[in-house]
Amino acid sequence: HDALGLSADSCRRPLADHRASIASPRALPEGALFVDPSGSDTNPGTQAAPLRRIATAIHRAPTGVVVLRAGEHHLESTLQLGSTNSGLNVVGFPGEKAVISGGRRLEANWTQSAMAGNVWEAALQGVDKVPSLLLDGKRATLARFPNKPGGVEVSCGYGCVLSGQDQQWVPPTAHPMPQFYTDTNPDHQRNGSNFGFHGYTVGIGGTCEIFDPPVSYWCSKDPQGGGTPGKMGFRLPTGVRVKEGQLVNGPYSDVSQAVLHVYRPSRWASWMFEVANYSAATSTFAFGRGGFQGARGADTGGDFFIEGVLEELDSPGEFFFNETSKRLYLFFNGTGAPPPSLELNAPQLETLVNISATRWSPAVNITFSNVSFTATTPTFFAPHAVPSGGDWALARRGAVFAEGTVGLTFDGCTFDRLDGNGLMLSGYHRNATVVGSDFSFLGGTAVALWGRTNETASDGTGGPAAGIDGTDGNHPDFTLLEGNTAREVGLYEKQASFFFQAKAVRSTIRGNVFFNGPRAGLNFNDGFGGGDELANNLIFSTCRETGDHGPINSWDRQPYITTTRTGTPSVVMQWRSIHHNLIMDNFSPQEDVDNDDGSAYYDTHHNVLVYGSTGLKSDYGGHDNHHHDNVYVYVDVAVATWKAEMQRGHADYFYGNKVILRKETVTMQPGVCIGPGKAVIHGNQYFTKTGQVKECEMALAKWQELGNDINSTVSLLPTAGEIVSWASDLLGVGVPEPAFV
Repeated sequence: HDALGLSADSCRRPLADHRASIASPRALPEGALFVDPSGSDTNPGTQAAPLRRIATAIHRAPTGVVVLRAGEHHLESTLQLGSTNSGLNVVGFPGEKAVISGGRRLEANWTQSAMAGNVWEAALQGVDKVPSLLLDGKRATLARFPNKPGGVEVSCGYGCVLSGQDQQWVPPTAHPMPQFYTDTNPDHQRNGSNFGFHGYTVGIGGTCEIFDPPVSYWCSKDPQGGGTPGKMGFRLPTGVRVKEGQLVNGPYSDVSQAVLHVYRPSRWASWMFEVANYSAATSTFAFGRGGFQGARGADTGGDFFIEGVLEELDSPGEFFFNETSKRLYLFFNGTGAPPPSLELNAPQLETLVNISATRWSPAVNITFSNVSFTATTPTFFAPHAVPSGGDWALARRGAVFAEGTVGLTFDGCTFDRLDGNGLMLSGYHRNATVVGSDFSFLGGTAVALWGRTNETASDGTGGPAAGIDGTDGNHPDFTLLEGNTAREVGLYEKQASFFFQAKAVRSTIRGNVFFNGPRAGLNFNDGFGGGDELANNLIFSTCRETGDHGPINSWDRQPYITTTRTGTPSVVMQWRSIHHNLIMDNFSPQEDVDNDDGSAYYDTHHNVLVYGSTGLKSDYGGHDNHHHDNVYVYVDVAVATWKAEMQRGHADYFYGNKVILRKETVTMQPGVCIGPGKAVIHGNQYFTKTGQVKECEMALAKWQELGNDINSTVSLLPTAGEIVSWASDLLGVGVPEPAFV
């Protein structure tokens, strides 16, 4: 089970201590205010006589130090911070676990229900909605079909759904045409590929009215990209007729709280729909609000499940709250009634902390350290927008939301069981830092960076023409994520990742461990600015529930003007560097680094990249993609490009790599072999089962006689010990030889 030897003594090294000095008992200043869940707001706020509410402490010391004692600090409303709180430090008392919670404790007097199974019910007071439920700190599963045997916190992979191919999907309805805008300024056009993605183009309104703001690349006049079904690429089915007999607990008596979770075909995203109308006779659901949880539309839906109907309360660990009768139903996963000691916590707040300021008057040096955040509500029905030209739509929301900061820091914090995104850095930020923190069991994305350009009137002046212009600096810059862990994200929205970036520049993602997510681990939604570094990370078990993705994913369909590359305005981004990472594409293997539609200026080097179909990938206008000095372990082919059509001087480079191949071919698609964008390949070591390999449909030696792939060699497959030794040397870690050959 430990083929990598990560548990061996030789692999254990103390990590650098990223904890802020404020977490040390000696660093707590005399003027600090203390908060304890059992305190009183009439107290002076000393360690001996603490306050009860965090908001009271911040009101008394808006720029001071607030120390949280152990326990759950339940918020009555979101903590609102701004520029007047510059210098504020909120710190958990050293050695204790202080939790900021958006949940409400529920008191339940259980009686046995007449429903089948060990179902109990209770009338609740003082609560109108229970969108999710924590039982002793872990999520219960909202009543659904098909069931999830392990509960909502355990991935089913591609299972626990009904097949979309079995259903009759109600087709999209006609909408007014969007307002089209295309930037034709020759100074704003990009070169590099003959395929497309040269200029900035969007559509406003029309089918994109469901987004907020109602603007998207996918509503433009002629969107391009892999899988685009012709013009007007965004549209949605308006309902579904479920195949007879598949909803075994139907027909349903009440679908007013029902939600259908529908994968887009090919599993590129998941949509959520409320039910506008339901025919019990034909098992037909007309969709209401929803469908905006992904940027790419389709005429039909894919695999799906339904939740939020009482008839589906048929599996241990499930719950249902009737919002009309205010009764809570629980299929208790145990014998007899739920014990009095069972703690019930219902998330009520969408956001725990809101830090809102401006670039002209930012909030400076606000710090949270040794603090846990938990129990926020789902946000999949909150307004979503399309951040840029990638496939993702996102809610500009987070358990912690921040905009307009300088030096914002989260040090040694925990983001756990939050039903939306963890941390949202929106708009203007400089030098935000997240270190030594843990993100787990999230409904959405762990950390999202999302800048702004003036695409519409709601963003600022000059839209939509100003949508290309990022020179005003209204975006995150110099963000650092170091020494963090993130796992079990995207429990609700499947288009979720550990790290997401759109309209942000010069991010450093270093020394993190990311695993167990439904889609890409790290997603770059555009080529805005660039200058980012991904280094020394361990990434594995991504793309567990979606397709056509890799642990790291990128798109670059829209140009943006920034000064990142040269200090002067340019639509060409600075190189992104991906180096010294260990990445394993052990689910839905495609590429460890999936540089998709238009991606350019990536320098991927000195990584260990395990599994996947391809080493280097460029497609649909991609170019200037360099892979060198990597170790690829069991990939199908080394280099694959298609529909890239690179211009001279913008070819891909692949050199100095060790490539362990499952197949006996170096290349896929003729674009690698011919034309002005022919990949520059040389000096690699290939390894196959037979010790033979083909390149561009001929033996390597023959291809080399024609002046190609000079100084590359092919040999028999290495031993497992040799592979581990190469990886250890490349990454600079001590890994013992595995106990197998």
